Amino acid sequence: MLKVFADRGGTFTDLVAVTDNPSIIDQLSKHPQKFLIVSLPNHQWVIVYKLLSENPELYQDAVIQGIRDILNLGKNDPIPTSEIEVVKMGTTVATNALLERKGDRVVLLITQGFKDALRIGYQNRPYIFARQIILPTMLYERVIEVEERYDAQGNELIPVNVAQVIQDLQVAYDEGIRSCAIVLMHSYRYPNHEQQIAEIAQKIGFTQVSISHQISPLMKLVSRGDTTVVDAYLTPILRRYVNQVASQLPNVKLMFMKSDGGLTDAHQFQGKDSILSGPAGGIVGAVQTSLRAGFKKIITFDMGGTSTDVAHFKGEYERQLENEIAGVRMRVPVLDINTVAAGGGSILFFDGATFRVGPESGAANPGPACYRRGGQLTVTDANVMLGKIQPQYFPSVFGIEGNLPLDKEIVIEKFTQLTQEVGHYSTPEQIAAGFISIAVENMANAIKKISLQRGYDVTDYALCCFGGAGGQVACLIADTLGMKKIFLHPYAGVLSAYGMGLADVRAIRERAIEHPLTSELIPQLHQLMESLERQARQELNPDEAIYQEEIVQKVNLKYLGTDSILNVNFAPTVTEMRKAFETEHQTRYGFIQTEKPLIVESVSVEVIQKMENPKESLILRTRPLNEQPTPLERVKMFTANTWHDTPVYRREDLQPEDVIKGTAIIVEKISTIVVEPEWIARLTQHNHLILERF
Repeated sequence: MLKVFADRGGTFTDLVAVTDNPSIIDQLSKHPQKFLIVSLPNHQWVIVYKLLSENPELYQDAVIQGIRDILNLGKNDPIPTSEIEVVKMGTTVATNALLERKGDRVVLLITQGFKDALRIGYQNRPYIFARQIILPTMLYERVIEVEERYDAQGNELIPVNVAQVIQDLQVAYDEGIRSCAIVLMHSYRYPNHEQQIAEIAQKIGFTQVSISHQISPLMKLVSRGDTTVVDAYLTPILRRYVNQVASQLPNVKLMFMKSDGGLTDAHQFQGKDSILSGPAGGIVGAVQTSLRAGFKKIITFDMGGTSTDVAHFKGEYERQLENEIAGVRMRVPVLDINTVAAGGGSILFFDGATFRVGPESGAANPGPACYRRGGQLTVTDANVMLGKIQPQYFPSVFGIEGNLPLDKEIVIEKFTQLTQEVGHYSTPEQIAAGFISIAVENMANAIKKISLQRGYDVTDYALCCFGGAGGQVACLIADTLGMKKIFLHPYAGVLSAYGMGLADVRAIRERAIEHPLTSELIPQLHQLMESLERQARQELNPDEAIYQEEIVQKVNLKYLGTDSILNVNFAPTVTEMRKAFETEHQTRYGFIQTEKPLIVESVSVEVIQKMENPKESLILRTRPLNEQPTPLERVKMFTANTWHDTPVYRREDLQPEDVIKGTAIIVEKISTIVVEPEWIARLTQHNHLILERF
């Protein structure tokens, strides 16, 4: 049987498959340039494959095409779904729809008198001195004010005007709108009116009905409303994509990665859970592989083609409840990931006076200039210019036909032209190195936001580096931050996809409280936690093959009169929870207020079903300890403002306890790792590559 884990990114789609079928391996072994095959214990193999996310001349969907390629199928051959056990994947479909504002048409139903509440928002001014305030575009097309009202104590002040709701919804339906978001005052606690309106909408024929007390059952009308609108806007797009994939894989178990780092069945996957689907897989992969390697405090660094995602880990996944993504406020738990628009495909600009990297990306099509599709110069091209990427070690998957190597000549030509524009006696390699320095600084600043600015000393952490472009700048990033250790997993180039296979099935349920933390409240919280656990279990598949289950109970606490919420573990006593809160508050803000009472803003329960994960094989040393690996060749690499005579090694030629000191290039079938001056590279028995500063 075949298990497939896939991550569809902005530039590349990565697949990691596990199989026990030797005939598949026999076929793929004939194409060593395209597939990386690793033997596992118990007569299993891991297949690693990477292809462009967009290649309209050759295929419609990259994930389906990747599965077809692994199974060695022709263009019109049916997929033998009986041979596929499960497909676990992350997708950027909903994220791209949100960024490009290409979701479904939505009508918003909101309590009368609050028609403009979501547009007014919190009146934030991110650019305080901007003279022209540009508000983000609203995702809803039409607003219906509903004559109804509960007060904050649950007293029905005005019943729903059913006749008017039917009339207004019918008008929206006749205009072609099929998705509606229902957001009423105080409905997070008193949902009857929302339920009434939802029944009306379904009878009229709306195919997507998002109800705020189900989507985000928490206080704050604006963020609850925005989250509900996002769900109504994106879920139909997501549903169509899921159905498209499912139609190609009938009777195959299909699971998707949620933004909170957990897997869910395809039919449970919603728009509100999908925004960070792909990056979440990377965080899970980085954390799980780092823990296996013995690293418990890590900064995850995922540099892909379009963007770079970073996160902090110190014992548990960090999540945010309040988020703003693509100009839209959301109030759902998502992994705390900081994203910067700097990746291998980020376009290089010179405006006549200054250099700039991104945020525009060449993406998969046309991609960097070296991809042979007429693209502009990018970060990847800069590394080609510096000799850090050697085209002869990259697969020949470029050009219109997808069968040509990287084009180094066009890179040299374009950087030579740019050097003439810049002047100042610069050389093409100095120009390229300057752009890399800017990109590195942008990415290092993203790490500072999730570490140094929160009171964490990153010099005590390991940098878990992954993504197709991560290994090219790992040492430069660590040098900028003062970090002394880098961890690179053998699947670092496709770790987001591998993370789909390492992830657990998770379901989270939340409830607003807004009550002082007292001893009398503890029994009520216990009862509420049990109720939320039962609700979470309804989302899970009781027949799932699990080997361990975990329940995580959390409380969101804040000081009375403040809005700064901190998430701590639920404990049997007030003293324990207050101590945990004050420890985190001291770390985050540098002070505590012992005289102030604490408020329980909300609580959450997470049910985790741990799955059986792919094992990692040991490799044995066969060369004598005093015999070092032989480089494939020596090439010229520009770094530290000079050219270096640099050895090139294949990762599969390295053995445990091999040590490479100083500049080197380590090539894999899925990525390239650059060892800078004053760094040492060594291999472990599990094929983990550890880089350490002298």
